[in-house]
Amino acid sequence: MKSEVDWTFWMQAALKEARNAEMLDEVPVGALVLDANLRVLGSGHNTPISSQDPTAHAEIVALRRACRRQGNYRLTGSVIVCTLEPCCMCAGALVQARISGIVFGARDPKAGALVSRMHFPQDYGWLNHSFWIQEGVCDRECSQLLQSFFARRRSSKTGQ
Repeated sequence: MKSEVDWTFWMQAALKEARNAEMLDEVPVGALVLDANLRVLGSGHNTPISSQDPTAHAEIVALRRACRRQGNYRLTGSVIVCTLEPCCMCAGALVQARISGIVFGARDPKAGALVSRMHFPQDYGWLNHSFWIQEGVCDRECSQLLQSFFARRRSSKTGQ
């Protein structure tokens, strides 16, 4: 599935979710879970501040919605599309959900667990599941959204 799909359309949908997070003054990250037929099972954006839940990353929110919709905690055959490289918490959840593949836009040099800081789950041969990874889809747009958000946040704190 990975190579025969142009993921741009789906990343644009994830970016729309990220902009929803930005409107809530949350870090603008969005995600959606697609089934094997590229139907949206769940979508979400960051809400840890507004929900007072440190686990409410976009990927976790989208996974929870997809699992509820499927009536199953396993999402075998599904793909998650994220605007930002998942952290280790989210990568662990993706393993537990048995996601088949991950498509992401921007790398996260501080906390990215797939290629930037770690190579999860490939570095952990004892895990009972792994997934394919495709990075860099709409990476400039995903990166720019995050950079603009943090630039505004820094300038508002300094009073500029």
